[in-house]
Amino acid sequence: MGETFVFWVLAVVSVIAALGLVFSRKAVYSALMLGVVMLSLAVLYAVQDAPFLAVVQIIVYTGAVMMLFLFVLMMVGVDSSDSLVETIKGQRFWAVLAGLGFAVLLALGIGNAFIGPAKGLAAYPQNVPSLAELIFTRHVFAFEVTSALLITAALGAVVLAHRERLTPKLTQRDLARQRFKEFARTGRNPAPLPGPGTYARHNAIDKPALLPDGSIAAQSVNRYVARYEKAEGTLPPEVAQALESDSEALELEKE
Repeated sequence: MGETFVFWVLAVVSVIAALGLVFSRKAVYSALMLGVVMLSLAVLYAVQDAPFLAVVQIIVYTGAVMMLFLFVLMMVGVDSSDSLVETIKGQRFWAVLAGLGFAVLLALGIGNAFIGPAKGLAAYPQNVPSLAELIFTRHVFAFEVTSALLITAALGAVVLAHRERLTPKLTQRDLARQRFKEFARTGRNPAPLPGPGTYARHNAIDKPALLPDGSIAAQSVNRYVARYEKAEGTLPPEVAQALESDSEALELEKE
């Protein structure tokens, strides 16, 4: 009675999650729905006295494969649009061919399940040794094809994460030239900003940090504190002068 109740509950949850996986427009939601499906399958394996399959389902699929999907989402971007430009020549032909092959294998598997004699887990009293024997003897080809499929999925993740660079990558020399051109145009100090607290002499938020030449780093002054002190007339003159000479600080004050 308990196994039947668990089956019907998880069956409904799995079907709803699978439909959400297919029809969800956001990849993050699809990945979460896939995790629900995999966890439900793991519980169903455990209920059917197959603890090894349940553990493998959680460790391999819910752990490793789901992490692969999430890494792909993080690299590609959640809001990125699908590109219809073929980066590999002939990929549509091979994709259609692989889809037809998978459909044939799926049809053969379903047909074998309906035509052949039904065998439950009771026919294999020692689950793990029997499963290992079947995998590496009768189903060794399918096992190797599955491993090749996982490798193909990893390569597909690399291809999806690849983006063509439209502009050349800026070198340190180019960045330095840009800073000095900006210095000539706006008078902004071309020196890099100090690290947090590197040249700070006080712990107070209204005390600015100092640049290596001893001048005040205007970006280290909190703009809200500076605005309040300026209204109260308590803003130090050197800080006010640094803020006036810094173009970015002036833009922040106008916001």
